This record gives sequence, C-alpha cells and structure tokens, in this order.
Amino acid sequence: MSRPRLIMLLLALVTLSLYLPVARHEFLTFDDDEYITENNVVQNGLSLAGLKWAFTTSCASNWHPLTWLSHMADCSLFGLNPGAHHFVNVILHAVNTVLLFVFWFRLTDKLWSSAFIAALFAWHPLHIESVAWVAERKDVLCAFFWMLTLLAYGCYAALVKSNKPQARNFYLLALSFFVLALLSKPMAVTLPCVLLLLDFWPLNRLSLSPLKLADLRPLVVEKIPFFLLTVCACVVTFWAQHRGQAVASLEQVSMTFRLENAASALAGYLGKFFWPAPLAVIYPLAPISTAAVVCSVLLLLGISVIAWRLRRSQPWCLFGWLWFLGTMVPVIGIVQVGSAAMADRYTYLPSIGVFAAIVFGVQHLAARSARIKSLLPVIAGLVLVLIVVRLEAQLRHWRSTETLFRHTLSVTRNNDKAHLNLGITLAQQGRTEEALVELREALRLDSSRYQLHYNIGCLLGKLGQAAEALAEFREAIRSDSKFAAWHCAAGNELLVLGKTDEALAEFAEAIRLKPDYAQPHISTAKFFFESGQDQAAVEALQRAVHAEPERFEVLATAAHYLAAHENSAIRDPAAALKFALKADDLSGHVQPMVLDTLGMAYAAAGDYSNAQLCTQSAIELAGQVGLNENTNMVLRLDLYRRQQPWHESFLRTNAVAH
Repeated sequence: MSRPRLIMLLLALVTLSLYLPVARHEFLTFDDDEYITENNVVQNGLSLAGLKWAFTTSCASNWHPLTWLSHMADCSLFGLNPGAHHFVNVILHAVNTVLLFVFWFRLTDKLWSSAFIAALFAWHPLHIESVAWVAERKDVLCAFFWMLTLLAYGCYAALVKSNKPQARNFYLLALSFFVLALLSKPMAVTLPCVLLLLDFWPLNRLSLSPLKLADLRPLVVEKIPFFLLTVCACVVTFWAQHRGQAVASLEQVSMTFRLENAASALAGYLGKFFWPAPLAVIYPLAPISTAAVVCSVLLLLGISVIAWRLRRSQPWCLFGWLWFLGTMVPVIGIVQVGSAAMADRYTYLPSIGVFAAIVFGVQHLAARSARIKSLLPVIAGLVLVLIVVRLEAQLRHWRSTETLFRHTLSVTRNNDKAHLNLGITLAQQGRTEEALVELREALRLDSSRYQLHYNIGCLLGKLGQAAEALAEFREAIRSDSKFAAWHCAAGNELLVLGKTDEALAEFAEAIRLKPDYAQPHISTAKFFFESGQDQAAVEALQRAVHAEPERFEVLATAAHYLAAHENSAIRDPAAALKFALKADDLSGHVQPMVLDTLGMAYAAAGDYSNAQLCTQSAIELAGQVGLNENTNMVLRLDLYRRQQPWHESFLRTNAVAH
C-alpha cells in the first residue's frame, strides 16, 4: 500500500474510533426533535410526498432539501435508532477528512502538511458540534459536496492549463457538486469566492502582484453560473428564515451591536482554534466592552495587514485568512439569525483556511531552519495528542440533552436559553419541579420571554396548582393576547377551578383567534362529556377533526372517544376506525398511544385479532421509548384475547396522551 493511501486509511480509522462513543448517545431535544423525533414527515422515510415536502418546506427556518432527504433515508434504514443516525454523521465526517487530505495533496504535493491539515480538521474539538449533533447533518453533508467541488475544480483548472477537452466535463461536475452543497446547507454560497482564492493559490492562475483586471476577468466570467446559483440560494434562504421568523430585526439587535459582536466573535473563533476550551452549545448574546471590541478589531486588522504583505513570499497566509473571513460572512451575525453570539459549528468549513495558513507557514519556517525541522514531528505529535484529549473530554458532554446543557451552564454566564432548554428537557422527563426552577431562572434572565409564563403555567398545571397556573397564563395573555394556545390553556385551568362560563369563553376566544386550531374544540368536548352533554361533545370532536384533519393527535383523540365511550349511543366504531387508521398512517406507525387507540377501534368494531396486534405493538413501542404508561394497554390486551367487553371508564380515560 502506498504511503498516501495508508495515511487516508489511518485518518479515516482514527476519526471513526474517536467518535465511536456517539453510537450510544441520545437524540437531543434541541433541534433533533424538529428534524427527526417530532417530525412525522421525516419519520415516514423516503417517499414521493416526502420529496415534495423537502423541496417546499421552510421547516427549521432553512431550505436544505438534500439534508431533509438524508434524514428520511436514515429513518427508512434505521427507524429511530439514535446511534445509527449519529454514526452516519461520523462516517460523513471521516469521508470529508479523507477528501480534504486528497485535495491538499493533489494541489500542493505536500504529503505530511496535507495529512496534518486533515487531522486537525478531523479531530479538533470545535467540530464536535457538527459531528455529534444529528441535527447538524447539514454541516457534514454540505462539506462532503464542498470537498468534491474543490476536487473537481482542481482537475478542471489543471486540464484547462493543459488545453485538454475534458476540462468541460470537470467544470460541469464541479457545478453539479456545488448545487448539491447548496441543497445541503446554504452556507455553501461562499464557495465561488473560495474557487477564486484557489486561482490565486495554489493553482497560481491569478497574480496579485499587481492585480490585473485582464487576468481577473476571465476567471470571474467562468464562475458566473456559480454566482447565479449563489444568488438564488440566498433568496430562497432569506425567504425560509423570514418565514420561520428566525431573523432578528434592527430594533431587536442594532447594526452597531452586530458589527461589534462580529469582530468579537471572529477573534473568539481564532482563540478557540488554538485553545478549544471552554466550549458550549450556546454562547448567549451579551454586551461587549469597548476595550474588547477595539482589541478584536486591531487583531483582525493586524492579521490582515500581515497576510497581505506576505502575499508574494507566503501566499498561503492570505489564502487561508481570506478563506476564513469569507466563509464566515453568512454566519457572523450581520444578518442576525437566532440569539447566539457565536457557534462552534460555524467553524466546520472556515477552519480549513486557518489550518492551511498555519501548517504551510510552519512548514515554510522549518525549511529555513534545521532546528525547527527536527522538532516539527514532536510538536505536531504533541498538538494532535492535546486536541484528541480535548475532543474526548468534550464529546462526553453530548451524551444527552441534560448533560449538554448542564455543561453549557457550567461554562457560560447568564445563559437564559440554556436554562430554557434544560427546563424543557427536565419537563419531558417528568421532573416537573426541577424544570420549574430552570424555566423561572430563564425568565429572570430575560423577562421579555413572556412565552415562558405559558411554559411555567403548564408545569404548574401538572402539579395540580390550578390557580397558580392560571395566573401564569393570564400574565402570558396580558403580554401578548394573540396566541390561541394560551387562551385554551387558561380555559383548561378555569375548568379545574369550576369556572365553567369563563372557561368556555376562553375556548371561544382561542377558536376566534385560530379557527384551524383543534385543541379548544377538544377541551370543549371533554367538558361536555364530563357534564353529560354527549351529543354536544361529539359535535365538538367533529369540529376538532375539521379544524386539523391532518394532525394525528387530533384524529387519535376523536377515535379514542368514539371507540371507547361507555354509552353505546355515542360509540361509532366505523368512524373511530377511520380516524385511527389515518392517525396511524400520519404518525408513521411509531406512536404507541396511536396504535393503542387503533387497537381500541378494532375491538369496538369486533375485530379482536387486529386489536391484539395493534395493542401488542403499542406495548412494545412504549417500552422502546421508555414510556411507563402501558398498564392499561396490558389490561386491554388481556380483554381482547378473551373477547370481553372493555368499555370501563378507568380504561377509557388513559387511552391517549393529550
């Protein structure tokens, strides 16, 4: 085996082994839910309907259809096995590492420098976020096609230089890979500028000493198709992010602060390249001192001046620096998306420029000094050992959402978003009182998050503190009265407190605000059932299904009541079975409570064989996802096997989780 191939194999194997622990990691409740665990379209796997959705949705405030399709493919192959989803990311990262090595080796013929750049890229702790987070599939997938674009373009440039007719084929190949990169993540919009940088160095198709427009013009013209695709991608991304209300307005974050934060963040990223600690999944936006901004600007200007002055003798310095600055433009916060000051995942591609400038710069120094050259292997080995140690330490924090956000809170201050996400996670685990502490701290740090009053009210309601919950819902409504869910939640607590007329008024207001919202109809139906107004309850259920006919939770709830009601005049087995079957299809056949309801509908129709199959599947799935609410399922399964009546109220009330 040749030395380059041996290096490629070692890079891949070491990368895979270092990231092997992610195979035991969980899905996060931070974005993984929106991308996979609560996304029914993705969970249904690859399909024509899914393909259409992937190209037309602005879900997650982004347009990246190829990323959606990759998640669908995972669900088709692995279901909801988190380890498998994680390891697809790892495999892509390992492949990207090998492609990066091949790229540098082909263009520079520097074997060990190319290997070291690839190793830094593969094992640097800053890249954990892109690899160990399933929702960041878009990073590693985009990088895969980014690398292929660079390789195809390098072949094109070499063939053009030799006047070979095959050059056109590689140009079209590079353009195709670029399209796929854009379909994976819009951050690839900077790639045409990177191709121009490659023309400067190492392809040496363009000289900056001095820069001649006659030399630059044909290089720009040949990239016009790339730039046109970039414009299209920017327009679509702008639409998706605005539709998802992810872009902060100038009133929320001023342009002055954005520029200050951009300078500070760029300097911060540079620092983390050299000392990757502490690292956090969320760095909150916070006021920046004038001294910090001035120091950051001076650092960036100083590096820029040095890189420019070295453009002739050491062109890799300017190349690497401009690669870093240019690829950071979409994520540096001039267009503020979200509320983070910076993010480790944003360095996945930009870091390549910094690594290249440093490695080729050190190699240049070593060539002039025998002493540096003799020490270089020891220094390189020590650097790799240190980053591997940091990688393993940081990777442990990504085991679960709780470990991730507890670590984030330990290394950041006043991080309201971390408290919020930890609180949501604890609430999902049923640790309601602990969750309340975190959500109240998030509200204390950012009182403008008035929606937290709603979240806190929901937790208080679970604890049976109806009056306190109602007060929180009232506060949320006082801050912003246009959310139907808040009125509906207030109505539910009013029912608990016995204030029936006020509750029905809140439900009516929720329906007025959002006519296509099913929950107030369901809450109204529940009240009517409990007060003996069965016919009015059924009519409310019908309105709920009409409001949201494609939401499986609504269909399952309607099916549950129509199948399980003890009043035979209300039971409608045919309608229950129709709703339950559709709910099961929409939920991807993976929701235990929906399958349990489908079993009830089959039993109501007298089909006890299918009832047994559905309920058995529900029990098995409930065990797989850690639900402990299958006692009634077991009781029903026993009744189905004996074909006995089962419409007891204690079974009816626990069939579906609302």
